[in-house]
Amino acid sequence: MVPAAGAVVVDDGRILLVRRGREPGRGLWSVPGGRVEPGESLEAACAREVLEETGLTVTVGPELWVVRLPTGDGREFEIHDFAATVTGGALLAGDDADEAAWFPLGELGTLPLVDSLLDHLRRAGLGS
Repeated sequence: MVPAAGAVVVDDGRILLVRRGREPGRGLWSVPGGRVEPGESLEAACAREVLEETGLTVTVGPELWVVRLPTGDGREFEIHDFAATVTGGALLAGDDADEAAWFPLGELGTLPLVDSLLDHLRRAGLGS
């Protein structure tokens, strides 16, 4: 099991997404996130990954859901996604994100998203 953390950042009817530059989900839009480093809390990993992938600093809020995703090599990611709020920085894609952008929540259904993200967002009361 590979622990990972991600952030669902919503502001003024928009959601922050990154276009994945690596597998799993290369080329698809997702919430920013990644692996938890040894000794790092899930919340700290969430904030670090957002900063690395988007240039934005966030305050991490409550956990929204947990997803298990096979890696294809016999391992499995256990991804903990948290609500988060931007507190600073400037939007700029970095690390393993090819792009970072804000999208209106109403447009989520038109985007090529990673598997099951839209379902999770809808269950959390986001997206249409």
